[in-house]
Amino acid sequence: MKLYNTLTRKKEIFKPIKKNKVGFYSCGPTVYNYAHIGNLRTYVFADVLQRALEYNGYKVKRVMNITDVGHLTSDADVGEDKMEKEAKKEKKTVWEIAKFYEKAFLNDIKELNIKKPPAGNIVNATKSIKDQQAIIKILVEKGYTYETTSAVYFDVAKFKDYGKLSGQSLEDKLTGVRDEVVEDAEKKNPADFALWFKLVGRHKDHAMHWPSPWGEGFPGWHIECSAISSKNLSQPFDIHTGGIDLIGTHHENEIAQSEAAFQKPLARFWAHGEFLVIDKGKMSKSKGNFITLQTLKGKGFNPISYRYLILTAHYRSILNFSWESMEAAERAYVNLISLVANINNSDAKAMRKHAKDTKYKKQFEEHINDDIDTPKGLALLWSMVKDKELSSKTKIELVKNFDKVFALNLIESAKQAARIPVNIKKLAKERNEFRIKKNFKKSDEIRLKLANMGYRIEDISATEYLITRVKTVK
Repeated sequence: MKLYNTLTRKKEIFKPIKKNKVGFYSCGPTVYNYAHIGNLRTYVFADVLQRALEYNGYKVKRVMNITDVGHLTSDADVGEDKMEKEAKKEKKTVWEIAKFYEKAFLNDIKELNIKKPPAGNIVNATKSIKDQQAIIKILVEKGYTYETTSAVYFDVAKFKDYGKLSGQSLEDKLTGVRDEVVEDAEKKNPADFALWFKLVGRHKDHAMHWPSPWGEGFPGWHIECSAISSKNLSQPFDIHTGGIDLIGTHHENEIAQSEAAFQKPLARFWAHGEFLVIDKGKMSKSKGNFITLQTLKGKGFNPISYRYLILTAHYRSILNFSWESMEAAERAYVNLISLVANINNSDAKAMRKHAKDTKYKKQFEEHINDDIDTPKGLALLWSMVKDKELSSKTKIELVKNFDKVFALNLIESAKQAARIPVNIKKLAKERNEFRIKKNFKKSDEIRLKLANMGYRIEDISATEYLITRVKTVK
């Protein structure tokens, strides 16, 4: 398997530190609002990578943090705490905000078929305060920090490799941030980052705080990932993932504090997912142009259709979102389910050609092992299900095999489509006949009737359609 390593800026053959075992850390959400579909693209990528590793026979231990304290409205050290800002807006406590949006996030990843790390491998920042303080103490003892009236800072000038992940020199990074607002006049330079905030000044009334050797306060955003990953995976571990926007600040700072503390690399491979853009701009909560999974569902889309859309673009390519592209993805996904559902009938007399079966499996592995090339993998899936020379049994086996990585529920959805009651099928057929005759009034009436009975009908061509049962999520 080859993966693109952000750290070396090239594809490399992946070999784990421990034979057949992979230590995998992915940055989790800051739970102050719903995750938007751009955030969720990053988690789908991490999930597909995990599934691809498991497909290759590796046992994966994946760890993820939940940021419920310390992330300010700037990704640096400027502004309000995001949790507190949202709590004021919604007139709730920060603890209520964290609990509500964490639950919403976990529900989103479940609906997208994203594997949830097991209990103990999802760690809240507020549950790892002692571990974070332990690393700060080491950094203080080794002389990598300085203390001001407001905070304990990491002095980036003392870490000679600062900037190696982004490829920027320290001088370039300092030039890039020199015009930023610096709220702490005692801060040596703008690139220095807070390890621990004290309850003074703008943070004197911070709701979340703990005792520490540096005074009552709370951790900065970056230290939690170093603490959680090193405790649960040790250091170094194999793979660290996240969105591309984390490279220049959060991940750069993680590397600096972890490697300064333990004098070892943090992670061997760094893998980053590109942006999802809308109207040619990055989807962002701060810009107010974000769409949630609930928004998609409210417009009648299946969450797995969004997963399908994500898989149509390589994770290192920008994905342009539009309602037209979402509709096209749902049509394609529904059509794919229809093809799988019809395999047993359409291919019953096909000749089994073992050499060709092996060829499809081998090509799929080549695509997935070439830096997780899901677009080529999907194209191969379509070719395979349409191949008239393959037997039904072979196609089903290959669909199951491919779906170990894609996780599109293809077999389950196809079975569901085959179990539609006779009366529903009859209504759908009548509705389709009206549609073909361009009697859209009658067609829409029956579509609405089917929807009220709990069934969605999707048109996949001028004459073909697929019925699916709508799952109600409470």
